[in-house]
Amino acid sequence: MKTNKIFKGCAALALATTLTGCGDDFLKQDPLSFYEPTTTYGSESGLQAALAQCDKQLKTYRIDGNWNNVGIATNYYLTDVGMYAKTDMGGGFQDNFDAKLTPTSGLEGGGDGNYMMRFWNEGYNMVKYANTILNYIDDVEGLSDEVRDAYKGRAYFHRAYAYYNLVLQFGDIPLVTKLIASPKRNYSSTSKEAIFKMLVHDLEFAVSHVPPQSQMQYVGQVNQEGCMHLLVKCYLAVGEYAKAEQVASELINSHGLQLMTEPFGTWQPSGNEETWKVTRNVVWDLHRTPNIADPANKETIMMISNSNDQDFATYNVMRACLAHWSNSVIRDPHGLATPGNTIARNNGNYNPELDWVRVAGRGIALNRTSYFFNKTIWMYDGETDWQDLRHNREIGNWMEMEDFKYNNPASECYGQNFQLYATEDYVGEDGTVLVHAGDLLCSDTIRSWYPTPLYQVYILDTPNENNMGADQFQGASGVGANGDMYLFRLAETYLLRAEARLYQGNAAGAAEDVNAVRRRANAKKMFTTVNIGDIMAERARELYLEEFRQAEMVRVSWCLARSGVPDEWGNTYSLDNWDKQEGTDLNGGSYWFRRCTTYNVFNQPYGKGAQGSQTFEYKVNKHNLFWPVPNSAITANNQGVLRQNYGYDGYSDTIPMFTNWEDAVADEE
Repeated sequence: MKTNKIFKGCAALALATTLTGCGDDFLKQDPLSFYEPTTTYGSESGLQAALAQCDKQLKTYRIDGNWNNVGIATNYYLTDVGMYAKTDMGGGFQDNFDAKLTPTSGLEGGGDGNYMMRFWNEGYNMVKYANTILNYIDDVEGLSDEVRDAYKGRAYFHRAYAYYNLVLQFGDIPLVTKLIASPKRNYSSTSKEAIFKMLVHDLEFAVSHVPPQSQMQYVGQVNQEGCMHLLVKCYLAVGEYAKAEQVASELINSHGLQLMTEPFGTWQPSGNEETWKVTRNVVWDLHRTPNIADPANKETIMMISNSNDQDFATYNVMRACLAHWSNSVIRDPHGLATPGNTIARNNGNYNPELDWVRVAGRGIALNRTSYFFNKTIWMYDGETDWQDLRHNREIGNWMEMEDFKYNNPASECYGQNFQLYATEDYVGEDGTVLVHAGDLLCSDTIRSWYPTPLYQVYILDTPNENNMGADQFQGASGVGANGDMYLFRLAETYLLRAEARLYQGNAAGAAEDVNAVRRRANAKKMFTTVNIGDIMAERARELYLEEFRQAEMVRVSWCLARSGVPDEWGNTYSLDNWDKQEGTDLNGGSYWFRRCTTYNVFNQPYGKGAQGSQTFEYKVNKHNLFWPVPNSAITANNQGVLRQNYGYDGYSDTIPMFTNWEDAVADEE
């Protein structure tokens, strides 16, 4: 099956003068170009160009070609699973969110920092592109009702995907559904509840009118299955649990989809197999980028194309998320540092058994995983499950730091495995003890010492693989690499149905869905009943760097407050205050806050530490559940008043907002 490479010429024409970043102008919903819009979008080719930009925006929302960052990592910094780890950034705001995340600071960034403001900008850009299609579609002549409604449905999907994430990141926000002839600066905010009800309305239309993938020539465009999957999520958010279960079941059973259980597709080893051998297995194959769009992959619901030379974006996930192992902070047991640079294949000192850079990249540890992700969720009844394919070192899917070997030719420990602590004294020639037994051999354990699910983050770095002099491997680092991504995968559908069943009191049925995912992974333990903690842990195991983790934690927090179902500790939550609590003490707060402070270092005594001259304090406030609405957006709306989120400067419960999406839409006229 072909990936979505269609309409590139049209897209280039229509998008040659795409709007600048949103910032102060995000409320100005101009068309996509300065061409006469009724001419540009008065034909089906113009609509196709706009739709191609919408499809591309799904990728832009996650990555933007930044050398040191992948945008989605920002959605892991305030979670149970990840934390900001780039310790050479001077203790940037990404550790103490309580003190530093405000409407006027902390949001800006990108680069080596964060993408919070970028999610706001690119989210509203996605809304803009979808609104362009919806604004002009009814004026395009020659379209049958069936074709017209399919275009509308795809545009609704893109707008719904944008608002799904915007709301779960930023809370009560302006609802923009139209293109305005002149800037509108008197918007009011619309409630989370109202926006999600609109998303349900729009996605129900999309499910009814967008064709299934089996009737489409290309992958990477919006299909019926993708609309169904997103609708399931929205049904959960608004409390329509029976409908969520019904649609999820239809998606699982009636669309030719299935969990992959055997190896398939293109085989790609991890770098030099003499260094680190991967025994071929289904989980490894499932996450090789050429296999995401492979017709043999029946698990792909909807994917994002990033392998077309004309439209490629750098996806250096290995650089951004793997441990910063190739630096001087890791010493061998004799005190000698590991090489500052790795050794290229055309170097006379090259050793194919120690070619770690092709296996694990040259990581800079922008986002590192938590102890919970690294250790706790793989333990049952006091034993670690090493047979789970997602946590299996023997077959090569999972790597611990102790699996690396010292590759400094000058080291007496050359070829021996890394160790975190010295096991004995090392005495120099003059009798001085250079290393004491028990000494820590890694001086920055935040950034340079943590394991990784290699199967999730390894991408064949084709340009550097073809360069014998390369000594840094990053992931999809340039044209010629395949950086395709999953948007939705069937494994998540099972876990969403598990939630729907749990909220309806069917914990045994929920366990069956969790077990379906675990059985494919060859996990040791199967469940007879589950709680929400079990489902969230399984999401972490299965969907690392696929899901927007904080957004999903917020959605689940909302679902628990609405349903009254207790969490794994027996706590229940109320719709009255689940999103309106303040403080850093460990009592109370939303389910998101409880998970962050129970399963990660936030607000704990051991959440403080120093690396060199820098001090880090990992803290979150209960109100950091939602990020602040950017002050630049509030001030740009100078003829109206937008609501700020609870706990941030400018919040007031007296500021009115729309609680009915139809009223918000009518106000745009």
